[in-house]
Amino acid sequence: MIESPGTPPVIGVIGGSGIYEVDGLENAEWRRVESSFGEMSDEVLFGNLEGQQMVFLPRHGRGHRIPPSELNFRANIDGLKRCGVTEILSLSACGSLKKELSPGTFVVCDQFIDRTFAREKSFFGSGFVAHVGFGHPTCSRLAKAVGEGLRALNIQHQPGGTYLAMEGPQFSTLAESELYRSWGCDVIGMTGMPEAKLAREAEICYVTIAMVTDYDCWHRDHDHVTVDSIINVLSDNAEKGRTLLGYIAPNLAGRGESCPFGCQTALDNALVTPHEARTSSMIAKLDAIAGRVLGN
Repeated sequence: MIESPGTPPVIGVIGGSGIYEVDGLENAEWRRVESSFGEMSDEVLFGNLEGQQMVFLPRHGRGHRIPPSELNFRANIDGLKRCGVTEILSLSACGSLKKELSPGTFVVCDQFIDRTFAREKSFFGSGFVAHVGFGHPTCSRLAKAVGEGLRALNIQHQPGGTYLAMEGPQFSTLAESELYRSWGCDVIGMTGMPEAKLAREAEICYVTIAMVTDYDCWHRDHDHVTVDSIINVLSDNAEKGRTLLGYIAPNLAGRGESCPFGCQTALDNALVTPHEARTSSMIAKLDAIAGRVLGN
């Protein structure tokens, strides 16, 4: 019998600002992982949590060494794919664009607006073209599991929300912040894109857990955003985030078949370039990302 894509599950965690490890991992070991797309942010932490295989990557590197615009998102996602990761829980520190989303609130994002401009956004390119569907950019199954965990742990949260991805590393101007609020965005951050796009191309289930640290700069009753004020909330959010991971991961262990929402078969109808026109160099680079469908 042919096993369904992405079974059994391997949970990948991308830790944002303040989250540089996963608590309670058994047989934990940091390993260097090679990628076809360059250097990952750091070594990868392998381990098990209550029997569930886990893989952890600190997005900015241990010690927070890499700014958002210099992150090699392609290497990070490709490397996680090579580790066998089938679902990604992505934690990200964000600013709030709505009064009700106060610092300390978690938002389980289900939509994005991409305002980044200095990043590689696809694994595919000249020599091998693909266009994946991205109307629903996160995995509803993972979002449901995260929501259940947040409720069980009594963590203030909002199910669903739009993440505005900005380039950074500077924070927004007041005019920009007000513009994004007029669009109905919920949170603003610097790392959600192109991470989510690349996870879809890699056929990995993905969800963003945005941890609100501040009100950006639009809220006139609050101080302007400063690193010190963000760090204070960041520490508390990080503790909650690690607790959440410990709750969610074992509950995802029982999945016995591929994602019913199609995340793990996203490339089935996405490849445009026929076999005879694909370049050998691109095929070689995409061995992990598109290995399941390279014969199609």
